[in-house]
Amino acid sequence: MSRRGPTLHSRTQWLLLGLALLFSLVLFLYLLECAPQTDGNASLPGVVRENYGKEYYQALLQEQEEHYQTRATSLKRQIAQLKQELQDMSEKMRALQERKKLGANGIAYQGNREQTPSDLLEFLHSQIDRAEVSIGAKLPSEYGVVPFESFTLMKVFQLEMGLTRHPEEKPVRKDKRDELVEVIEAGLEVINNPDEDDEQEDEEGPLGEKLIFNENDFIEGYYRTERDKGTQYELFFKKADLMEYRHVTLFRPFGPLMKVKNELIDITRSVINIIVPLAERTEAFSQFMQNFREVCIHQDKRIHLTVVYFGKEGLSKVKSILESVSSESNFHNYTLVSLNEEFNRGRGLNVGARAWDKGEVLMFFCDVDIYFSAEFLNSCRLNAEPGKKVFYPVVFSLYNPAVVYANQDVPPPVQQQLVHKKDSGFWRDFGFGMTCQYQSDFLAVGGFDMEVKGWGGEDVHLYRKYLHGDLIVIRTPVPGLFHLWHEKHCADELTPEQYRMCIQSKAMNEASHSHLGMMVFREEIEMHLRKQAYRTNSEAAG
Repeated sequence: MSRRGPTLHSRTQWLLLGLALLFSLVLFLYLLECAPQTDGNASLPGVVRENYGKEYYQALLQEQEEHYQTRATSLKRQIAQLKQELQDMSEKMRALQERKKLGANGIAYQGNREQTPSDLLEFLHSQIDRAEVSIGAKLPSEYGVVPFESFTLMKVFQLEMGLTRHPEEKPVRKDKRDELVEVIEAGLEVINNPDEDDEQEDEEGPLGEKLIFNENDFIEGYYRTERDKGTQYELFFKKADLMEYRHVTLFRPFGPLMKVKNELIDITRSVINIIVPLAERTEAFSQFMQNFREVCIHQDKRIHLTVVYFGKEGLSKVKSILESVSSESNFHNYTLVSLNEEFNRGRGLNVGARAWDKGEVLMFFCDVDIYFSAEFLNSCRLNAEPGKKVFYPVVFSLYNPAVVYANQDVPPPVQQQLVHKKDSGFWRDFGFGMTCQYQSDFLAVGGFDMEVKGWGGEDVHLYRKYLHGDLIVIRTPVPGLFHLWHEKHCADELTPEQYRMCIQSKAMNEASHSHLGMMVFREEIEMHLRKQAYRTNSEAAG
């Protein structure tokens, strides 16, 4: 057997071993070259750079240890803060839950188990996610929207009245008063101490100081409670010498108040196109223009008026009224569209909306019997947003002044009738005709349904379109919007549903519950008075 095989194998092993040692040496030199050094060209104190001895590596390890200790201390402090906040939140929620469990007899209802802090936080976040503050909700009908109630510093305007509450009241109940005070104070805290993510810029006063808001800067607010979510608050603040509004959204998920949004709203350039469909009724239009001149021309000054007139009779009178107002007040921002056809409110508003060709605009669909204030026009601007929100205010509808002021020889002037009292009117929560929405949103949903003929119906169809879409519908009573009483006639050619709606509206518009009752029992009351007079006369004669 030859001996050359083992020799070649041994040589191969030695060659591989040499290569391994060479590779190890190169790797060691590379690691020495890449060892961490101090900043710049300076050496560690007492250590020569060319000689990386034990002192160098000890100093390096000590520096790294101090860095990680500092980082660990910071993390521990943050963890402690989070634990404290979590504990505070848990205690608040536990206290609220205990109060909620207490029954009328002071007996506590025992649930299956107590919620852990993590459960409570998950609950709060789930409530925020479900709140309708960012997107709309598809609802089955016009009655699916939970309406807002509006309030100022001194008054609450409420839809649910029953037989004892009033359409406008002071918050006399302590819990309601405390709630609204807390909400306004929370809104002021959000504005005066904004977070980094808030959509607002720091404003300065005339002397360069930080602008501080107080309760006197609160303009109006809206709130509504949904039983499975909590209470949502929309608050608006404004300094008297500024045009911008501060808008704060708060949410109370059956627990502590939580901020949802804080933003600055500039409405200085927001023009409203008021669209009025009209047929005949020139006297009512003359009265409407008196209100329009006082509010829109003299006060607001950011209004365009579009009148869509049906038919020929009365058209010249309407032209004369518009020309008179234009010459007397130097007002030229109006459009008169004449349609020689039968009156159709939906058709008129469709035509009026498309008559505007100057870009995006906010529209207010208005009737000739509506009285509005300058404050309402600002509410219109604040509560409608293109692609996001449409505003459906609830009008305060006035009763027949001949019934309301029957004890007076002549009813007072219209300005004196504009009060929120139970016997003077009611919140027209079944009406959807007055609305503020942007032209782009109106066109996107297809406008009014032209298949609807005659009185009513077209407003509800448009309202339902928005309910089935992605926009938020803001529905709330507003103090600056009144429907003036006028005689109603329900035509025979209406469909049964339209006729029923017309009669319902006619009955609701006539007088309050108590006044209607007195009218129904008038004969009984008069008979009682006659009997009383007969007894008195008999006793005097006897």
